[in-house]
Amino acid sequence: MAKTIGVLATRQIVVGLVDENALAAPARVFPEAGGNPELLRIMTPDQIAELIADQVLATARDHEIDGVGVGFPGIIRAGVVEESPNLQQVKGYAFATALTTILGRGGLHVPVLILNDADAMAAGVAATRGYLERLIRIWYLGDGIGFGRYPHAEGDWEGGHMVVSLDPKEHFCGCGGAGHVEGIMGQRSMRLRFLDLEPEEVFAAAKEGDARCATFVKRWHRALAAGSATSIHLDGPGKFFITGPSAEFVEINLVDQYLHEMVKMTPLQGSLFETISAGHDLAIIGAAVNARRATT
Repeated sequence: MAKTIGVLATRQIVVGLVDENALAAPARVFPEAGGNPELLRIMTPDQIAELIADQVLATARDHEIDGVGVGFPGIIRAGVVEESPNLQQVKGYAFATALTTILGRGGLHVPVLILNDADAMAAGVAATRGYLERLIRIWYLGDGIGFGRYPHAEGDWEGGHMVVSLDPKEHFCGCGGAGHVEGIMGQRSMRLRFLDLEPEEVFAAAKEGDARCATFVKRWHRALAAGSATSIHLDGPGKFFITGPSAEFVEINLVDQYLHEMVKMTPLQGSLFETISAGHDLAIIGAAVNARRATT
């Protein structure tokens, strides 16, 4: 039975062979531990595509493959990276076409799907938990804020840039926009706001009674609730998973409280939040699942 290859391309390129919604072998990682974590930032788009193709072809050896899915940061539409703040040199690159061509030269003629990395992670959660028939959303809380949705649907889905504040002073988002979820919750944004504190120090100080930090922590949770409420009003209620480096700071009861203040229509109530630990494997599996579903 044919297998699908999933790829996650963020700071590293991680490639895995996926069968029955699970990794069929250990994933390949480049660069390996101890390598330059900024390597992808200094590579050209063609070099990144060639590197991914090399890893995919090595993974596909001696296997029947039905497709390749690649989770990539940014706005992806019809296989083109329209915007990628993390890897800005790839903006405008026809990634799916380039990768399909390179793989074809290597003898692998299969459909290639490029999708947002957070969408890939959402699909991985759905696949590994038996939720493939449900609407699943995921918040990735790190330097930036990622928002993933499963089932995969066409659109920008830049949920981390939902506007949750009308205060023009809320201008810390990495994209330059005002009032965004990321401008409040992102670790980069927090460092700009609290020039003398790291994110973990902000939350620790709030627990110790620091008024400035305690006020901000409430705003931080309210921003997460507001972004979720916006999604609910557009896409309906459901399960939200929260992961990433800042997930440990989330107080689910507080998010629930704020969400209930924001979502009052009965048919839209009933959403749930759960924090999870998510590694590369989930995104690889999810990229492969979405690629397989796109071909069938």
